[in-house]
Amino acid sequence: MFYRKGSPSGILQQKLKPKQGKIIEVPATDSQYTKTLELSLEGETLWSSLAQEFSYTPESGITVGEHYGAHFFTVGQRKGLDVGGTPLPLFVIKTDVEKNILYTGQGKDHPGLFRKALFIAQEEVHWVRPDRELPLGEAQKFQVRIRYRQPLQEATLYTTESGVYIVFNEAQSAITPGQFAAWYDGEELVGSGVIA
Repeated sequence: MFYRKGSPSGILQQKLKPKQGKIIEVPATDSQYTKTLELSLEGETLWSSLAQEFSYTPESGITVGEHYGAHFFTVGQRKGLDVGGTPLPLFVIKTDVEKNILYTGQGKDHPGLFRKALFIAQEEVHWVRPDRELPLGEAQKFQVRIRYRQPLQEATLYTTESGVYIVFNEAQSAITPGQFAAWYDGEELVGSGVIA
């Protein structure tokens, strides 16, 4: 989507009403970050586990401030939180728009920002090169980008009946539902899709 004037967040603020909510800081020591996957997992069960978002409740951390609408923020965002007094800057690690809560963590290396995989539902997958579309059950290595101007990342794309899993060689920061992932063969765009 392109905007003639102003930033997308500025336009959203004009269209959506502010709604006060809590900013909760989740410690980097949260137990879900240290859980290891069962060695018996494989195939789609493994990929799904790797792509699974972390789950938070208000009890996951402490309230450190207030915001005026979780819908104005995105995972990985640092600016606009207006919370000081922490040794490292706070980053959004999850937005709960339904309950209007922002979950945050200290520093750009907070484990809540990182995941090893993502999922794209079948109806959201678009092959720019239809002749390169992978048959169901197939896998192929590609270079993948999950944000504008991000350096390409090495990953493997797996096709299933439900959609596509992209498993990265290295965990990626701020994989965000609703944003796009695009996969390339060298400099050529082969496909893309909306992250679930």
